[in-house]
Amino acid sequence: MNAIQKSAERRDAQETTMGMVEQRQIQVIRRDGHPTSFDAGKITTALTKAFLAVEGTSAAASQRVHEVAAELTRQVVAGLTRNSGHSVTLHIEDIQDQAELALMRGGHHKAARAYVLYREERAKERAQHASAPAEPLLQMRDADGLLRPLDRAALAQVVQDACEGISDVSPEPILAETRRNLYDGISIQELAQAPILAARTLIEQEPNYSQVSARLLLAELRREALAHVEGGKLSQAVTQAEMAARYPDYFAAFIAKGIEAEMLNPELAQFDLTRLAAALKPERDLQFQYLGFQTLYDRYLLQQDGVRYEMPQALFMRIAMGLALNEIDREERAIEFYELISSFDFMCSTPTLFNSGTRHSQLSSCFLTSVPDDLHGIFGAIQDNAMLSKFSGGIGNSWTRVRGLGAHIKGTNGQSQGVVPFLKVANDTAIAVNQGGKRKGAVCAYLETWHIDIEEFLDLRKNTGDERRRTHDMNTANWVPDLFMQRVEANGDWTLFSPNDVPDLHDLYGLEFEAAYLRYEERARAGEIRVHKTVRAVDLWRRMLTMLFETGHPWMTFKDPCNLRSPQRHAGVVHSSNLCTEITLNTSDSEVAVCNLGSINLGRHVGEKGLDRERLERTIRTAMRMLDNVIDVNFYTIPQARRSNLKHRPIGMGLMGFQDALHELRIPFASDEAVRFADESMEVISYHAIAASCDLAAERGAYASFPGSLWSQGVLPIDSIEYVAEARGGVLELDRSATLDWSGLRERVKTVGMRNSNVMAIAPTATISNIVGATQSIEPTFRNLYVKANMSGDFTVVNPYLVRDLKARGLWDSVMVSDLKYFDGSLGAIDRVPDDLKALYATSFEIETGWLIEAAARRQKWIDQAQSLNLYLANPNGRKLDNLYRLAWKRGLKTTYYLRTQSATHVEKSTLKTSDGKLNAVKVAPEPVAAVPVPQVCSLDDPTCEACQ
Repeated sequence: MNAIQKSAERRDAQETTMGMVEQRQIQVIRRDGHPTSFDAGKITTALTKAFLAVEGTSAAASQRVHEVAAELTRQVVAGLTRNSGHSVTLHIEDIQDQAELALMRGGHHKAARAYVLYREERAKERAQHASAPAEPLLQMRDADGLLRPLDRAALAQVVQDACEGISDVSPEPILAETRRNLYDGISIQELAQAPILAARTLIEQEPNYSQVSARLLLAELRREALAHVEGGKLSQAVTQAEMAARYPDYFAAFIAKGIEAEMLNPELAQFDLTRLAAALKPERDLQFQYLGFQTLYDRYLLQQDGVRYEMPQALFMRIAMGLALNEIDREERAIEFYELISSFDFMCSTPTLFNSGTRHSQLSSCFLTSVPDDLHGIFGAIQDNAMLSKFSGGIGNSWTRVRGLGAHIKGTNGQSQGVVPFLKVANDTAIAVNQGGKRKGAVCAYLETWHIDIEEFLDLRKNTGDERRRTHDMNTANWVPDLFMQRVEANGDWTLFSPNDVPDLHDLYGLEFEAAYLRYEERARAGEIRVHKTVRAVDLWRRMLTMLFETGHPWMTFKDPCNLRSPQRHAGVVHSSNLCTEITLNTSDSEVAVCNLGSINLGRHVGEKGLDRERLERTIRTAMRMLDNVIDVNFYTIPQARRSNLKHRPIGMGLMGFQDALHELRIPFASDEAVRFADESMEVISYHAIAASCDLAAERGAYASFPGSLWSQGVLPIDSIEYVAEARGGVLELDRSATLDWSGLRERVKTVGMRNSNVMAIAPTATISNIVGATQSIEPTFRNLYVKANMSGDFTVVNPYLVRDLKARGLWDSVMVSDLKYFDGSLGAIDRVPDDLKALYATSFEIETGWLIEAAARRQKWIDQAQSLNLYLANPNGRKLDNLYRLAWKRGLKTTYYLRTQSATHVEKSTLKTSDGKLNAVKVAPEPVAAVPVPQVCSLDDPTCEACQ
């Protein structure tokens, strides 16, 4: 019976493998360049021979060998076709490489060695019998489907052009790998992809090949876009020099084509297109890295029927035109905006990049709502979520007002089932409404720590328990009042209430909240409030931290600093943050808060003398105008969002490339100097952002709800810190020093006003930082070498600053690449790397987490909203978590974002090479620290979300 079962399993594995092959059209390129059909049986035969060479040919050995070979064949086929479409083209060497890797991963080291030796012997035999034959005469299939001779000279010229002016790269290795993958009858699209894929393989050895890869993709885009816009079927490549000359004519044709296709706003045709075309800078098409350009190519450039017809400079000008629609001199402002974003000094958020200048100009990033405590209001809020998810970005909902489990319902004389069942509906709505399949809805639910359902709320992301009370696709966040943290510090008790019994707590904060809460506790003790529960504050706190560690949720955000420091205290209450915890705006039944985001590329604003303050001021003034314009040209899905945005006009200017700036300045992230730079840079950004909004108020008028705001009282973000200190009894452990002259700006803001109720917020920037080639937001380096996965594929990412320094010291070689892979992008265990470089290029999990909080606290004192702050712990434990989040609260942070532990994703060890260039089949990396299963939304490694970046 055992033998029969094994035979059946072997047969099932073979049928599975054949099914994988049959589902795709797979052809194999032989070494002579000619294609042949794919035969999985040949892989099985080769693997079987390798095993038999080691284990012998006994009956028992043969049976086991055939079973293992069949399973490995299935793995090989899966690996070869995993990221491919219906049609797959493979080179014979690729198949053999994959077979070798399968043996290594399976731990079959002796068989792997036999297989390697067999390949080497065969290679020697071919070399002995070969007499440098002429390259085979191949044909390519052009855009019309006709076969014509493949022009190798033109191909070589494309690669040569892509390498032009880039140091430490050469066309030869790209062409060698490209030729290996050519075959007779190759399509024009495959021919364009071949050198791109070839250049990609070289990035880990030399990061500058990333720029080469981007230029090769650019060459394909030129051919594609010109063919579509000009109505032809171009088969030949168009050089960058030729494109520069054709850009003006192309741009006018592009606008016409976009309007004709009903994708662009017809109003764009009313611009002086000749003037705008003359302002385009085609050479800026060459500044992309491959990850950024592939991302742009796949998801941002306009396309029709799968054909892209928007070039990068046309994209940036189209965005600029969309933001300049209401300007008096539209062309002048459009050129100014174009100059800023095309230089990569600043970049708008993804919704603006997607939709500016189009017929559907939904440009906003973040939406915040507060859910009422009645069925009509609850399902109205869920409907609002659906409408916002259909067109828009990330959503934050406050659910604190919804009565808790066991609370009395007057209408039915029954008892409430609590907030959790409604959260389940909200979770499923986010899945159902996914922008036509483009991306799933992104929602975060917030609940205050005194809510009677808080303990069930903490369990929402657990993988065990009643699935009807789980929300695996929705993010959650704690909205924590200061009084709770003070009870934790004092080891006191904490009382949970249903909000229908304590209706004013949701709208109170600071000392007023404390007074009301104490009154409700007295009433509960007196028996006047039936639904309540008393717990030890420390016990609840520990459970919050435990769930954060185990599930990644709920995040820790702090209610009182968000409200006490809000410039709009007079106009309402901040009931929650947003999807990524950087937005802190008022919400109510009549107002849905909206924020429009963009980020300064800080790495481009530093030089040998430090921060380039003049350039930073120019960037901020133009960027503030762009963000303010978003509010007026924006499409609003629901009236509450339009009403709120036009009344308060909040925007969120943030930054990215903080780690780049530190690298340029040669400052280690874990240092007092880095903390001081965070303070200095954010002070300058804050000063000029406030000044720019004040100047816009002088030109356009102050926002409607300005009277009564903190701004109108001359209270700037740096001043509002005192409100938090006062509410905490004078205790706030935060450096409050300043270096600029703020007194004059205070008076100007009081007398002139502000155009925007809020002006600063630091978003994650995961996608837009990829586009401009910057490090993400305020994040430290994730790893110095790793493979990043997103919707556009897998990309090797190498820290170019590190490579630059290692080259300067003669340390950059294939062995260093191998070591970086082996140690997961960390320098710590590589003995020959000097200590100063180890400190400078320490990765996120090597940096003591307290440094991130200290730097964030210095920034927070200048910011009127908040910042998406990820925290990293390589070896977390309860004490570390407790200390970490208490420190965040003590430093006056408004919010935190993900807690990240050591990732389970590591650089592929089986691609390591030995000193003689062979694949390493023996060396096994140490096991990584067990990873917390962190659900991912924005920031580092989510491949799908572009909600607020």
